Amino acid sequence: MKTIIIILAGSILLFSCNIATKEQEKAKTENVTQEPEHQHDKNETIALNKGERWKVDENMITHIRNMENDVSVFKGTTLTEYKTLSENLQKNVDLLTSNCTMKGKAHDELHKWLLPYIDLVQELSEAKDETKAAKQFEYIQTSFSTFNQYFQ
Repeated sequence: MKTIIIILAGSILLFSCNIATKEQEKAKTENVTQEPEHQHDKNETIALNKGERWKVDENMITHIRNMENDVSVFKGTTLTEYKTLSENLQKNVDLLTSNCTMKGKAHDELHKWLLPYIDLVQELSEAKDETKAAKQFEYIQTSFSTFNQYFQ
């Protein structure tokens, strides 16, 4: 009888350990494949760095200045021209985000500007007429004024 109880207890123990191990492996796999979301409230106010503008890393500021230059020299008026501009801006957004090297508070503050800016570029690309595109373009211009107020 003792032998049966020992075998039964051992079987239950092995079975329950195996289930726990499978659950742990599943949880580990889910944690690896599901990265935590990096979110900011789009309406967050950007703060200065003790009264000074934040320094943006050199490899990132290049893409921002490329976009700013594209906006400052833009003279288009047709929907096609606005769409071309939005495509060029999106290319630089993609380069900017793929080359992100900033960390800490400067990175967080940059995201407060960048996330709404990305939305503006997206909305420009989706504009259905010149009036809507022109309005989005104005918002993008204002966005660069904000950028230059808080970043260098």
